[in-house]
Amino acid sequence: MTLTPGASVEEILVHLRALGNEANIAGMARYGIETATALGITTPQMRAVVKQVKRDHARALALWRTGLRDARMLAILTAEPKRLKVEEARTWAGDFNSWEVVDTAADLFTETPFWRALVEEFAADPREYVRRTGFAMIAGASVHRKTEPDETLLAYLPLIEKHATDPRNFVKKAVNWALRNIGKRNRACYGPTLALAERLAASTDKTARWIGRDAVRELKSENILKRLKP
Repeated sequence: MTLTPGASVEEILVHLRALGNEANIAGMARYGIETATALGITTPQMRAVVKQVKRDHARALALWRTGLRDARMLAILTAEPKRLKVEEARTWAGDFNSWEVVDTAADLFTETPFWRALVEEFAADPREYVRRTGFAMIAGASVHRKTEPDETLLAYLPLIEKHATDPRNFVKKAVNWALRNIGKRNRACYGPTLALAERLAASTDKTARWIGRDAVRELKSENILKRLKP
């Protein structure tokens, strides 16, 4: 079945279910992906569907409301960042239940005009996946927002330090990810980021120490030093 840009939610759901694969679901679970509503669609298959149906913001919102993992991934990939409202982003974030959904949505959110406000808001949220979203957004923005002033990203270092003691798995990994990506952005970001990483590495807190040591290890690696060489 070939979908068209005008495909309805119902038509898309029929197509997604036809692509479902139980064996893939087991593999996803091994990577810590929430599979309760998953159909087992692979990334190449999802990309093909995205290419066929194109972006449609109203339809993306309807796909999200189905609650199905694969429909929600398609919703994120076909939503229109310039039409996404802040309340819609908040609603989606409140539904997040898997790191892969978070990390995919974070890239969408950083394309919105209000992304910086969301970073602060989500990082302050006590819910694990919402907080992860804030730091995944920092990590993504450090790479994808090429024209963003370095000062924007460096201003998040205190936020990273503040939450470096959150021991929850999906938070600490995102905090670490954000720290490393800021440091790898360019030479101007490298020094302040490495200084924070080294400070965290010397912390008495186990989580902060892990975050810092892991970041120092990568930031001082030969590949990174060569790439950032003046």
